[in-house]
Amino acid sequence: MTTYVILSTLSPDAFKEPKDLKQIAATVAEKIKAECPAVTWKDSFLTLGRFDVVDIVESNDLAQLERAALIIRAYGHATTETLQGTPWKQFIATL
Repeated sequence: MTTYVILSTLSPDAFKEPKDLKQIAATVAEKIKAECPAVTWKDSFLTLGRFDVVDIVESNDLAQLERAALIIRAYGHATTETLQGTPWKQFIATL
């Protein structure tokens, strides 16, 4: 499986109260699980930098990965940037 990092920035208009983010996150997770079965979520992190959320996912289906990013954008009221990642040990082994 190929590893991807999805970097998301939430829109200031996405929610009024911080607790409202729980429902948005649940909706996004449900939509991705239903519509993108070839995308496996590994982990998610809240960050205090340029991006609000960093998601680590795996998939061998680029179309479903793209769909997952679009779901995050639409339902999560976010902008995303998706990067392919290679595990460090795997990269070093190829040198």
